[in-house]
Parts: sequence; C-alpha cells; structure tokens
Amino acid sequence: MTFPDASRAYPITLPDGSEHPGTVFLNKVIDHPGWEVGDYSYASSFDAVTDWAAHLAPYLFGYGPEKLRIGRFCQIAHGVRFLTSGANHATDGISTFPFPVFDPEQIGSYQPDSRDTVIGHDVWIGYGAIICPGARVGNGVMIGAGAVVRGTIPDYAIVTGNPAQVVKQRFSDDEIATLNALAWWDWSAQRVAAAVPALMSGDVNALSSC
Repeated sequence: MTFPDASRAYPITLPDGSEHPGTVFLNKVIDHPGWEVGDYSYASSFDAVTDWAAHLAPYLFGYGPEKLRIGRFCQIAHGVRFLTSGANHATDGISTFPFPVFDPEQIGSYQPDSRDTVIGHDVWIGYGAIICPGARVGNGVMIGAGAVVRGTIPDYAIVTGNPAQVVKQRFSDDEIATLNALAWWDWSAQRVAAAVPALMSGDVNALSSC
C-alpha cells in the first residue's frame, strides 16, 4: 500500500497516472490567517475550486479574531461548510442589524462572536454537513451527511441530524481513553504506515502494539 505523501497538494493519483484535482491536502492549498490545518487532512469537491479557504469557510474573512482549527487526518466531503463566528450577528440589542459593518472604520474591529471553531484529529465530516460557529468536535468523530453541528461533540461519537445528536459511541470509554493516549495521529509517517492494518481493523489492542 502506498502511504500518502503529506507534501503533495493533490495526494490521490488516478489509475492513468494523473492527479485527482478534486481532493486536496488543505494545508498545501490554503494560506490564510484564520486557518490552522494539520497534515493529511483533506477536502474533496465535485466542482472545480480555486479558493479552498473561501469555499469551505466563507465567513472566515481573516481580519477577525476567530480561528478555524482542524487536526490531522481529517476527511471533509463535498458540500461541507464551516460557518465560523464572523457569520454571527449580535443578539443582545433590539435589532440584529449589523450597522458597524457598513462603516469602514469599524468593520475590522466589530465582531460580536469571536469563538474559535475546533475540529479534532481523524474526524470524518460527511456530505453537505454544516459546522456552526464555536463548535468543538472531538477526535475520531463521524458526522453524518447533512448534519448541522453545534456545541461540543465528544470524542469518537457518531452524530447525525439537525441539530446534530449523538446516535452512537464508536468505542467504549476505556478504548477511547486508550486511543487518545496513543494519539496515533502524532506518530511519524513511518509508524503510521506500519500501523495501517491495525487502524483499518477496529482493534484498539492491535493498535496499542504498534
């Protein structure tokens, strides 16, 4: 098995030898002050994308305080959107109309919501899911197609629906503690490559031996 090369922008090679243009390692195609993405985390799109940062997080303008932090080995399907904190309007006044954004002297400093959006390691975000401002998604989470994710999602949960709800834990509490302690996503490429059979087997004990 060929292990993915973290230095490539387009990591999938098709049978004819060409690169698949619809799948990218995000930290090789995004240079944006609001983004932090770990190695091997990829996004896919059926459509041609010229600006992946704006495509995935259209409200992350770069002049606000919030960050979108995505761990390593995450998988982001077509149609996923991160609605970061810059999308939110103030809700504590009589009106929610964002008057300051129409003033060039205030637009850079006005932001009623400044929470970071954080995605853990090895998270699978399914087709068309929406990640809302300030969401905290744990390691190993699976997010179903079309889910609308708010709040904190625990490690290794499966979530679906709108609003997204935990429908199942992928492993027992003890196994989840072991997986987080192993933190395999931080291993060297060589060690992860050697552990691929265990990672694909679902056997936590096997991974512990790698």
